[in-house]
Amino acid sequence: MQTMEMKKRAVALLKEWDPFSAGEDAYDLEIADVVAGLHHIDHPTDLAKCIRNVYEQSYQIWIPLEKCMEISYKLLAVKYEAKCIV
Repeated sequence: MQTMEMKKRAVALLKEWDPFSAGEDAYDLEIADVVAGLHHIDHPTDLAKCIRNVYEQSYQIWIPLEKCMEISYKLLAVKYEAKCIV
């Protein structure tokens, strides 16, 4: 899987996630930041903290780390599949 395909799948997962029920098109900036972080982060907890920080900065609403962990695992699975690590 190419990096571009990984990015498309990661974006689709994050749009579907919708943590604040704001609609899938409400998070374009946050999704871009998380996908950028995904390229450099390999640990699920670190990625979950990155996700939480990005969304909390924009919306000033606290997200439990457990909710971020769920999407973190899915995103890392896409990343590892793209790198043929799995």
